Amino acid sequence: MAFLDETGHTFRARLGTTWAPVGQVPVLKRLSRRREVSSIVLLTAPQGGERPKVLARHVIGAVHDKEVIAALRYFRQRIGRPLVIIWDRLQAHRSKAIRAWLQRHTKDFRIEWLPPYAPDLDSEEGCNGMVKEALLNAAPPAISDLRRLARREFLTLQHRPDVLRSFFEHAGLHV
Repeated sequence: MAFLDETGHTFRARLGTTWAPVGQVPVLKRLSRRREVSSIVLLTAPQGGERPKVLARHVIGAVHDKEVIAALRYFRQRIGRPLVIIWDRLQAHRSKAIRAWLQRHTKDFRIEWLPPYAPDLDSEEGCNGMVKEALLNAAPPAISDLRRLARREFLTLQHRPDVLRSFFEHAGLHV
């Protein structure tokens, strides 16, 4: 069982608290742009004695069905067994291309839908929140740097199984 979700990273991210000498306001320069890097993220529920896993694919721009299909292939290859994917009702998940592709891969994937407007039930949302928190006040000079930072934070999260388990517990799932 795995939760799949997308998140976007932008140069217009919210600012967090920072430190500066008294009387000197810190200046963080940001480029004014929309979503620049998107992450397609899979959070697997631990089975048996396994640890939960976080896998992510990062693309420049928004997520469309082509990127979702490529990510599903990648995740299936990395996990090495069929997956029950639990995801939200994003248009890219419901597109004709995705539905047709999934019908051709019924041995590899089974899809379960979250109720509409229920991010609190999506365990993967915790991953996105932690990565966004870690990227507060980041001011990368280029899209490639923003992508690298997002990738690094998801990889760091992979080494925190206790935190990953807490995301399931927050959603009311005991694993």
